Amino acid sequence: MTLMLGPSGHVDGFTRANLPPFAQWPELRLDGFDYPDWLNAGVELSDRMVERGFGDNIALIGNGRARTYKEMTDWSNRIAHALVEDYGVKPGNRVLIRSANNPAMVACWLAATKAGAVVVNTMPMLRAGELTKIVDKAEISHALCDTRLMEELVACQKDSRFLKTVVGFDGTANHDAELDRIALRKPVRFTPPPTGRDDVALLGFTSGTTGEPKATMHFHRDLLIIADGYAREVLAVTPEDVFVGSPPLAFTFGLGGLAIFPLRFGAAAALLEQASPPNMVQIIQEHRATVCFTAPTAYRVMLKAMDEGADLSSLRAAVSAGETLPAPVYQEWQAKTGKPMLDGIGATEMLHIFITNRFDDHHPGCTGRPVAGYEARIVGDDMQELPRGEVGRLAVRGPTGCRYMADDRQGKYVKDGWNLTGDSFWQDEDGRFHFAARSDDMIISAGYNIAGPEVEAALLSHPDVLECAVIGAADEERGQIVQAHVVLAPGRTGDALMVKLLQDHVKKVIAPYKYPRRVIFTDALPKTQTGKIQRFRLRE
Repeated sequence: MTLMLGPSGHVDGFTRANLPPFAQWPELRLDGFDYPDWLNAGVELSDRMVERGFGDNIALIGNGRARTYKEMTDWSNRIAHALVEDYGVKPGNRVLIRSANNPAMVACWLAATKAGAVVVNTMPMLRAGELTKIVDKAEISHALCDTRLMEELVACQKDSRFLKTVVGFDGTANHDAELDRIALRKPVRFTPPPTGRDDVALLGFTSGTTGEPKATMHFHRDLLIIADGYAREVLAVTPEDVFVGSPPLAFTFGLGGLAIFPLRFGAAAALLEQASPPNMVQIIQEHRATVCFTAPTAYRVMLKAMDEGADLSSLRAAVSAGETLPAPVYQEWQAKTGKPMLDGIGATEMLHIFITNRFDDHHPGCTGRPVAGYEARIVGDDMQELPRGEVGRLAVRGPTGCRYMADDRQGKYVKDGWNLTGDSFWQDEDGRFHFAARSDDMIISAGYNIAGPEVEAALLSHPDVLECAVIGAADEERGQIVQAHVVLAPGRTGDALMVKLLQDHVKKVIAPYKYPRRVIFTDALPKTQTGKIQRFRLRE
């Protein structure tokens, strides 16, 4: 496959130099996704929308305010000026953003993208150790942080060789932090430095099954492809739509569903810092939201709320992703709303959803068909396609695909030009795809990916833990939960107090959602003769 990258506007060539070798790339099918050589996704989603007449439309809702496209564009341009003129951000520098889902985070992301930086969005729940891994891997020089979340980032900066500048912004409606004050003095027009269509605009970090993060690399064009593919074809977004959802903007699923998709079509995004299902129910009712993105766990709660009188009739599209959608949830939603729930599967590597149900083609217990531009097949270990009805590995290719930054694991994800997502699926006679299981050890709990070894490492850092093994256990509410099998140090007692002690310890060391919800104390773990822990026996 001959691959030609378009021109680059990056002064800092780090990301382009760390792309995988072309021979390891998936085949990219870009027919129908034509963009000019020079392109800036941040400009396309803001300034360009104002030029097209959407200036007075509401773009962002959150923290008690609604902002129009014109206000959002002016705001992000001012911040872009500050980043370039006061903090020395150069095209190609990596800029980390640490924030919950709020309008200020979107403004910072747009601003850094316009300035030509490569953005790394991170979750507020990450701890200093996790942030350090990301900073070191991507050699991040600048970070923008909601002032309410500074502590862990400052701890990370203290010992960092790379992170030189940490700037606080105010994620609330007050706009009273260093970045906000500097930005206020800046003009509302910003001339972005040139960025290439094939320049990296975003690094999406994903936990590997080992717990060692992988950085997925996405170009400016990729950010538009997911909107011009899935959002246009499947959701048919219009300027009247109001989007709401729970995934963090730090996940590509959240960034697509709650920022890129609405902003590409002149629609509005209602952002929630605490996107618990009750809060989402409230927001849907208050803003008459039309499109919702969340995991099946949340839809279960929303169904209960409807029984209690909540009015969710404004929703025209309920998109479920992050974990497989159980048929009962789909059926109950359909029965109560008269509208389908769209199950879909995406991956951070592919940026967003690539197989989905449609409004006019949906079935229970079924993920659907590929999005326009993508093709998928079920293959065996030899990469040969399997007959219909047989369970095998899901292989996908299309306009986006996996490019890990400087990572040997690239060769595992991409084979013969296809992306192997790590899921087992089967295809029915009509060509629809059905989920069977994860092919690897990743634990998927309420839409979050959790790597067992990372939780094990956190437990082992407690002096009372001698050995442990972590697996995913089936759970009706969350799909799976983290279950830890622990051998305690001599003289320690495995009681309720110890369970709490270990759970609290894990929450301090790594992001709290990764803690083991079930701890089972045991005298010994099952092992092979060579001493390797046999996790499969714990699953039996």
